[in-house]
Amino acid sequence: MINPAWKIRGFVKIIAGALIATALCLAAESLGDQEISHGWITLFNGKDLAAWRGYRSKQVGNGWQAQDGVLTRANADAGDLVTIADFQDFELQLDWRISKGGNSGILYRVRLDANETYETGPEYQLLDNATEKHPEYTAAALYDLVAPKEDRTRSVGEWNEARIIVRGWSIQHWLNGHKVVDVDLASPYGKELIKKSRFSQLPEFATSLRGHIALQYHGSEVSFRNIRIRELK
Repeated sequence: MINPAWKIRGFVKIIAGALIATALCLAAESLGDQEISHGWITLFNGKDLAAWRGYRSKQVGNGWQAQDGVLTRANADAGDLVTIADFQDFELQLDWRISKGGNSGILYRVRLDANETYETGPEYQLLDNATEKHPEYTAAALYDLVAPKEDRTRSVGEWNEARIIVRGWSIQHWLNGHKVVDVDLASPYGKELIKKSRFSQLPEFATSLRGHIALQYHGSEVSFRNIRIRELK
């Protein structure tokens, strides 16, 4: 016969575990009054993808899964995600975690009338740096344009903190609290960077002052959490 006290203790452990998981989820995705007063909004509530859609599709691919406060590209039926809302000047913050050998990206100012997100939107590269020798393709690079000043990535499987600030075409990429990219793509130097890159063949690249945020499907497992943004006046 099972001791009734054991049953009670087991039930309490189950309830406590559920409460802890719920608290972690809420802590990961909720915003405080001060953050809200400074214009921050969350783009991922930890439970569903209500703020997102598939690129060139109103449906989100089944390969994207939201669970326990984490958004994961878990299998092949994914496609790129884009925000339903679009943004002009903004500050975006999120945590990202890449798999071994993984590759993905965060794109911004993305338009919906091109075949691919990268045809219009610059990219904050997400990568397991052990797989890449070209600096302008490594994590936090402005992909194919500007290499990060230093490698501030954490070990594969650990969470990294990304921050992107865009005003006009002045772009900053931050990684784990360090500014690693600072460039103005509208300057003569920035225009020359584009001219010498693969984007020179894409006439609509980096031409729109307003667009969507995109999370790239690149065949690798990648996870995100704490996705938040504020528009800059």
